[in-house]
Amino acid sequence: MQDHLSKGEIAKDALQSGAEATAGAVGHVATIITGAVKDVATTVGGLATDLFEIRDAARRARQEHGED
Repeated sequence: MQDHLSKGEIAKDALQSGAEATAGAVGHVATIITGAVKDVATTVGGLATDLFEIRDAARRARQEHGED
């Protein structure tokens, strides 16, 4: 026996599939963006730490050589 789907049911199924695909794509893009923002924040934080350490090392070097 063959099932018969109405035009309305077919349209509803197509709309539902489209909405699900869109939601999945948006979720995937949001995950990518969230990861990228996290990685950028981590990298900038690491750079700031490195710059503070370089500044402190330069200050110590000047003090050791009596230039401060």
